[in-house]
Amino acid sequence: MAKPVFSTYNFIMDRGKFLDNLRRGAEGLGRRRSLQILQHLAAERGLKAYLVGGTVRELARGGAIPDLDVAVSANTLDLARSLADALGGTFVLLDEKERTARVVWGEEILDLAEFRAPTLEGDLRGRDFTINALALDLEAVVAGDRPLVLIDPLGGLEDLASGLIRLVGEENLAADPLRLLRAYRFAATHGFSLTPETRTAIARHADKFSRVAGERVRQELFIFLAAPRAAVWLADMAQVKLLFQIFPELTDLEDVPQNGFHHLDVLHHSLETVRQVEEVLHEPSRYFGELAGEISRYAQNPVKRVLLKLSGLFHDIGKPQVQARRTRPERYTFYHHERVGVEIFETTAARLRLSTVEARTVIHIIRWHMRPFLLLPAFRQGTLTMRALGRMVRAARPELPGCFVVAMADSLAAQGNQKPADAEAVLADLADVAYRFLKERLEPQEYLPRLLTGHDLQKILGLKPGPRFKRLLSAVEEAQWEGRVTNREEALNLVRQLL
Repeated sequence: MAKPVFSTYNFIMDRGKFLDNLRRGAEGLGRRRSLQILQHLAAERGLKAYLVGGTVRELARGGAIPDLDVAVSANTLDLARSLADALGGTFVLLDEKERTARVVWGEEILDLAEFRAPTLEGDLRGRDFTINALALDLEAVVAGDRPLVLIDPLGGLEDLASGLIRLVGEENLAADPLRLLRAYRFAATHGFSLTPETRTAIARHADKFSRVAGERVRQELFIFLAAPRAAVWLADMAQVKLLFQIFPELTDLEDVPQNGFHHLDVLHHSLETVRQVEEVLHEPSRYFGELAGEISRYAQNPVKRVLLKLSGLFHDIGKPQVQARRTRPERYTFYHHERVGVEIFETTAARLRLSTVEARTVIHIIRWHMRPFLLLPAFRQGTLTMRALGRMVRAARPELPGCFVVAMADSLAAQGNQKPADAEAVLADLADVAYRFLKERLEPQEYLPRLLTGHDLQKILGLKPGPRFKRLLSAVEEAQWEGRVTNREEALNLVRQLL
């Protein structure tokens, strides 16, 4: 990525602004009882404690303070236990070998870590990026009556002001390969750029990423994907091959051609779909009518936004396995790729330790994503039946807004010469019709007592329970949508006809 251009004058102004932010923020932190007690306990033991990392970084930026990161010179676990006891909080051992612990007190979370080297500067040189190699002496913060000195041995403040992600040392990447993804996470969440040296080092060490545990990858990945503009960095991760270490399944998508509705191969179409998901979520009313408000409410949940991007990235993951070439040049088919895609993503979800609900949401959207496109021809011609519409809506629930977000993004990402010029407009109309069906027919019908139940099929019609019960009861429900069945007797007659 290109390095941003800053004049010396602008940097001096930014540095002054960042230092002012630090002073103001430190004044507020110095009044916190938790930090006052921590400093008192550390001084009693002859220990030194420093605010470090993300705490100092965000103080300088003037942003919201995340969990408090504290580096301690020695005996960190004993100090953390004493702090938890003094506050009446909870002690959580994070890593006994690395001597890290967490103290939770009400809304506050303090993460304490022992120096990774004999000195503070040695500890800072063991960190990932210069913007995180910053420290403030806790004693000075709590005292509040002396000049505040920023400890910055690696020029982190200058990189922070310039919006640069710069490695502290390449060996630190190899020590914890999760930092490769963290570099892109900070780029996405903070709007920063990677220095060319950092990007080159990531490419060099990308093959080490497979050593990282799935739980750690999932946590970092969700923070990254929750950023409003993560897609551009996904594409960059593909260029340095890190993306294929995080998602080995995507490797097969590269250079897989598609039919005339598409202008990109499957990999780059998938990446573009994620970018379009972000565009749709940014301004739903630009793409949808009545459904836009529902999409805005749906996407208020940051986890939902992440799952939509994962759905966009994986919606065509099954295409390489089912690709078939027809007699005409550039004519390919991908029948049932959504079914294969579900099977592939199940493996991905297990590796990343996604929760059952998270995995089910993405699988649901992958399985559904072709439904509206299969119905569009009939919808255009005015021959779409209420039954077909209702089945599509019922299949989408409870993710109807998210399903249409991914469908719209999929359409926007396909710009081949065979694609109809009004494809998105017609898809938006179908989404409105589907939404009205949900609100005016399906949901009101669900609030009413069912005309028939499985018990009725056994008692009145003498049927034995089995798979056909669901088919028969669904047929009654669909007939209600169409107005062909309005009461119990008509429902029984329909079932008799079907039998």
